[in-house]
Amino acid sequence: MSTLLFAGYVHAQSEPIDEVYKKALKEEGVLNCYCSLAQINAERIFPVFEKRFPGIRINHVDATADKLAARAITEARGGRVIADVLEGGLENIVRVYEQGLLLEKLPPEAADYPADLKGSYWLANNMIFFIGAWNTKLVKKEEEPKVLDDFADPRWKGRLIAEPRDAEMLIALMHKYNSLEKARAILTKIAANNIEFHKGHSQLAELLVAGQAAACFTCYSHHYPRRMKKGAPVGYFLTEGAGGIVAVAVLKGSPHPNTAWLFARWAASEEGQKSYSKGGRTPAHPKVEPTEKVRPKTIYPVGAEDIKQFA
Repeated sequence: MSTLLFAGYVHAQSEPIDEVYKKALKEEGVLNCYCSLAQINAERIFPVFEKRFPGIRINHVDATADKLAARAITEARGGRVIADVLEGGLENIVRVYEQGLLLEKLPPEAADYPADLKGSYWLANNMIFFIGAWNTKLVKKEEEPKVLDDFADPRWKGRLIAEPRDAEMLIALMHKYNSLEKARAILTKIAANNIEFHKGHSQLAELLVAGQAAACFTCYSHHYPRRMKKGAPVGYFLTEGAGGIVAVAVLKGSPHPNTAWLFARWAASEEGQKSYSKGGRTPAHPKVEPTEKVRPKTIYPVGAEDIKQFA
């Protein structure tokens, strides 16, 4: 990116978003979005952006976040940056950043976000929450868990299922007590209850609904509201939970820098976050409510430093 172009790009941070839009219209009218957003969500969210900013089309390069990160890195090593923005799990954003490929700038809209939902080069866009859930036919009202620690009680022995790859719960407990040692001690007690492991959070939810287990220690909160509306015998707590971050970042030397910045600003704004909420995602913006009850009262986000520590 030339010095002149970069200077104009930085200036765009403080400009009204419609001024950025005018500049974006001069850049071929396309945004190359390396976004892991599921197609069912993208079909409801991206058209809102395109309607808000006529003349700009989103070229959605759809793949898993790890594959998109690898592709962006490979392309850059080959001397060509194709992506304008990258959206995916924070661990993959960190991978690309470590290769020196991301712009260390945040949109002005980032001021509305707490410190643990942003970094120098990334901003949380939507979130996934890891909570505890249970089958209401197998768990009595008086023994329903209220917080993560409750699963350390011996009464859960032989009654728990979980995803084996979820380090998020260890990180959540570490943040809760500001102590990795205490977090490990609690997790050791939970593990002593002979957890049955299954890969895939959707499978965990289905097993719980079917009564194959009494409770789940590492379930996604968004898997339960719709199932409950259909009469599934499940419950879940929202007192606290680990927060998995899906972030947005802008590529250095992107082919459409003003368009990339326009999208980053819109996606971070209350307007954009409401579109993500209506499109079926859980918005990261603290002032924008999700359409379902999925956001815990106390959230322990898994940040970039956590990812580096537990990679």
